[in-house]
Amino acid sequence: MKARLIGLVALVVLVAAVAWQWHADEADAQAHRLTALDPDAVNHIEVALKGLPPERFDRRDGRWTSATAATDEGRAEDLAALAATPVASWRPAGEFDAAKIGLAPPVAVLTLNDTRIEFGDMTALRKQRYVRVDRQIAIVPAQALPRPPRADSLAAPSSSAR
Repeated sequence: MKARLIGLVALVVLVAAVAWQWHADEADAQAHRLTALDPDAVNHIEVALKGLPPERFDRRDGRWTSATAATDEGRAEDLAALAATPVASWRPAGEFDAAKIGLAPPVAVLTLNDTRIEFGDMTALRKQRYVRVDRQIAIVPAQALPRPPRADSLAAPSSSAR
């Protein structure tokens, strides 16, 4: 009986330790993402790339629409996915000269719901990029940048945009 009780207590402690570790891993993973947004929860996107007109996408009934350009749903999904971009490190924005890292003005500005994300230049090693979110600078993979629209999507807005 005593051995069973000790075994049961050990099992409960083990399960509690695994649950705590799982929770800690989830919290750590969240801290190493560009935003806390779930890309599937993004329902409004605004994007401005240097030299191109700003665009806006809204998700309605599970589909992306745009009043500013022909709707490229794949591109809208790609833009929303940038919310979960992995971050190598976070630094206070005050540690950088925004002009020297391409954030004055930014190369691209992406707003996902109400979260503004500013994309700057690549780092000196050219495999990472500077990104400002609030008052912090994230170091992210170089390819984390809103892609420009296809040439055919710069035409008149689609009829489903309304």
